[in-house]
Amino acid sequence: MAQVKRLGVLTGGGDAPGLNAVIRAVVKTAWNSGIECVGLEDSFDGLIDPARSRVLTPRDVTGILRLGGTILGTVNRGNPFAYPVATSQGPVDYSDRVVENFEKMGLRALIVIGGDGTLAIAHQFGARGVPIVGVPKTIDNDIVGTTNCFGFDTAVAFATDAIDRLHTTAEAHHRIMVVEVMGRYAGWIALYAGVAGGADAILIPEIPFDLSIVAARLSEREKWGARFSIVVVAEGAFPKGGKQSLVEAADGGRAERLGGIGALVSEALGKETGKETRSVVLGHLQRGGAPTSFDRILATRFGGKAVELVRRGEFGTMVAFAPPDIVARRLEDVVGKMRTVPMDFDVLVTAKALGVTFGD
Repeated sequence: MAQVKRLGVLTGGGDAPGLNAVIRAVVKTAWNSGIECVGLEDSFDGLIDPARSRVLTPRDVTGILRLGGTILGTVNRGNPFAYPVATSQGPVDYSDRVVENFEKMGLRALIVIGGDGTLAIAHQFGARGVPIVGVPKTIDNDIVGTTNCFGFDTAVAFATDAIDRLHTTAEAHHRIMVVEVMGRYAGWIALYAGVAGGADAILIPEIPFDLSIVAARLSEREKWGARFSIVVVAEGAFPKGGKQSLVEAADGGRAERLGGIGALVSEALGKETGKETRSVVLGHLQRGGAPTSFDRILATRFGGKAVELVRRGEFGTMVAFAPPDIVARRLEDVVGKMRTVPMDFDVLVTAKALGVTFGD
């Protein structure tokens, strides 16, 4: 196989702390391997319109290791196979144009940094003959095949800090504080931040909750002298027999937006316990800011490994963290699946042993 001399790199889907660290690692590793790196702007839009691309050199990525966001920009509704454009026919299929421009731009490989949706699109282009290497990205930590995604540790660290701060005001006012965190359909952020922050109840999508059980546990705390409680709720959590709370339903290629469950739980717990309750939604604060040292290192290792796979010609793959190693997974074994919290997962089992209630 001929050596790759020019590759493209893009970031797609929601942003996550550590994206710039991956881009930096890809560019510097490629440069030192004699490979030119082209940054594609706003996910696959940079291949739909080649004017939205630029060659990246080590000079262009100097100083971005510590920065959140992505210097390439990102979109979470830019599927070239069903691009959301306002036409009477609905979404347009730009996939042929993407493949054509990939060839015209002289690219010989494409490194796609993204979550499950972006990697699924990348896998489709792989089937069309585009040499793909994926890099898993999500603060939700729900991608199959990798123990951690960069951005997750940063999100958990921020959520834990927020819970620490809420402890002080909850204790001062003898309140129940309900904290809603991100995670979509997986409870990883809620579980880790809840345990790290000393939460008394953690509600996750994997365990439909009974609010009366939660209320009873918090009332027990009151009886033995704990006059405040902290409840961490994943945005995708829902009550037994109920459904997830939505801010916005799915529409026109845009995925549904979860949210609002924290306020509902707070109101219900106030009625059940008779205690004053407040709710806080951490929202996109969890996506922002500088990545932790763990995420910087993981992202850097991912970027370096992605270029290594390109050099080896191992396409149709995704880099993954299998502690202590960075390994390659087949994209076909990853896309279309979701990594959720198993019921026998050690952190979950430990939390229950400590007396944390999950409402079950």
